[in-house]
Amino acid sequence: MCGICCSVNFTAEHFSKDLQENLLYNLKQRGPSSSNQLVKSDVGYKCFFSGHVLHLRGVLTAQPVEDERGNVFLWNGEVFSGIKVDAQENDTQIMFNHLSSCKSESDILSLFSQVQGPWSFIYYQASNHYLWFGRDFFGRRSLLWHFNNVDKSFCLSSVGTQTSGVADWWQEVPVFGVFRIDLKSTAVSKCVVLHLYPWKCISSDSVAEEYVNSLAKISADLPKFVSVVVNDTKLYLENPVVPLNMMLPKAPFESPSTEIFRVPPTRETLQACLTDKHVKEVVQQFIDILSIAVKKRVLCLARDENLTPDKALETHDRRANVAILFSGGIDSMVIASLADHHIPVDEPIDLLNVAFMTEEKPTTSLNKKKSKQKNDCEVPSKEYSQNSAVTSDDPDKQFCVPDRITGRAGLKELQALNPSRIWNFVEINVSLQELQKFRRTRICQLIQPLDTVLDDSIGCAVWFASRGMGWLVTQDEVKSYQSNAKVVLTGIGADEQLGGYSRHRICFQTHGLEGLNKEIQMELGRISSRNLGRDDRVIGDHGKEARFPFLDENVVSFLNSLPIWEKANLTLPRGIGEKLLLRLAAIELGLTSSALLPKRAMQFGSRIAKMEKKNEKASDKCGRLQRTTLENLSIEKIKM
Repeated sequence: MCGICCSVNFTAEHFSKDLQENLLYNLKQRGPSSSNQLVKSDVGYKCFFSGHVLHLRGVLTAQPVEDERGNVFLWNGEVFSGIKVDAQENDTQIMFNHLSSCKSESDILSLFSQVQGPWSFIYYQASNHYLWFGRDFFGRRSLLWHFNNVDKSFCLSSVGTQTSGVADWWQEVPVFGVFRIDLKSTAVSKCVVLHLYPWKCISSDSVAEEYVNSLAKISADLPKFVSVVVNDTKLYLENPVVPLNMMLPKAPFESPSTEIFRVPPTRETLQACLTDKHVKEVVQQFIDILSIAVKKRVLCLARDENLTPDKALETHDRRANVAILFSGGIDSMVIASLADHHIPVDEPIDLLNVAFMTEEKPTTSLNKKKSKQKNDCEVPSKEYSQNSAVTSDDPDKQFCVPDRITGRAGLKELQALNPSRIWNFVEINVSLQELQKFRRTRICQLIQPLDTVLDDSIGCAVWFASRGMGWLVTQDEVKSYQSNAKVVLTGIGADEQLGGYSRHRICFQTHGLEGLNKEIQMELGRISSRNLGRDDRVIGDHGKEARFPFLDENVVSFLNSLPIWEKANLTLPRGIGEKLLLRLAAIELGLTSSALLPKRAMQFGSRIAKMEKKNEKASDKCGRLQRTTLENLSIEKIKM
């Protein structure tokens, strides 16, 4: 994970080596291990590069990196496969070595077509005065652009800032492909032309026709001095995943085992499905591919020497290197179960479970003491520890939200699967006061340029969860805890591919399997702009890296290859039909009640939705984000 930024100016008198103070701060939050800057200039333009590194693998490689020919590279990504990176090597340096040896545009595109893993990058090619940049196919890493109409300058950055007075001009770089700007030509014309090298399915015949609508959409959101064109050479990047299987059954669709679902579903109900040989084979293939995806994401990081199993059981203060956004729902349970297969036995796993205060209560002296201790993350008093044994019978009612209840149940399942593992169930409790404070001071500028009620709810919930500041509650004690795990696994991508949302069921009931196929195809197409850039910015703000096993290229290709009825059966009840393939995988992995939990969105499970305003729709523009923007701008004007 890194914070990367490149500011380009074509007017010498307006050029500054310094980024705005709070933009630089936002970038440093993402990369606490190393920070460096570099200026490159030529006749008519100057580029200021800023790189901030979170060191996770190989030798620490400071950014920006520059070679002897003046090429400059900024990389915010992970190479999990496609390009060879040995355990002791750093992928930033490996990628730059490959780029430096590229002799043509097609070589550069071939390189990025091979990379499997999340990435965004900025590459200055000195010999041609080209600036290349882009995001991976799914947009798992954030990259924003900002164009200044006054001096025709522009900026690329992992994260934006609101205090510039032009917050609305920060936009997410679209994931339609890789972009190139000819800086020398721009210096003369004062018009920025974005040359797009789009992704292309191998079976596709015409790249240009596919992207006409996309280009129009990009151009409509840009200033007049910026335009987008498909590159003249008609080169493209190879799509890293196979196309979605849109096949429909020859006969009217109905599960052959529908009869067994006419009674309330149980674990045995799912086990009955696994008696079908073909179903069992598909489920095992899915487990194997998803397991490899999880393995890559939990082992591609530096860790301390492993202890022997005997020593591990004696040691209770080992640091967790991996955390999971954990609700106890099926997505996070399957990820946790597979992570347990690959993470060394001596190493704890942090399960981050967030809850928002459900109701205000009269404040007693004890409650005041508890509140201060929680907000300040101090060690709780003995009295509080004794009186807050958190069980299903006597939970802290203010934070007894659905995800807390299922999270505790999920913890027991995982402990039963592997009692030798230290499972750190981190209870993260957020009051209304704390939510409003950190939304105003931090979260709002990370969510931007997104601005809906849904973005506010999920962005805030993910920020507090990934911060990892909470409470460990065991049979013996309650103690404050700060998760320092640099890698955070999240289950995003499961619902989009496996028909997990309620809108999928509505779509199926209205338009059948054909409509459901189209809906799922659309879900993956918009996941970059709807979720991933925002979540990367929010999690990265804590100097941590989000990793998405369900969006591994091989996992997506496998799921795309299956007909829809092998992934979901929405003729069956909630808790069974949606994400049926994942539920069957959970049974095979030894999970129990969590395999039957119906889908519950994070904003409802954590109870952040409607916490402040009860008549909002998820798609509405969020007034809290808008007001925060104006407040910050006013403060900035007062300072000036």
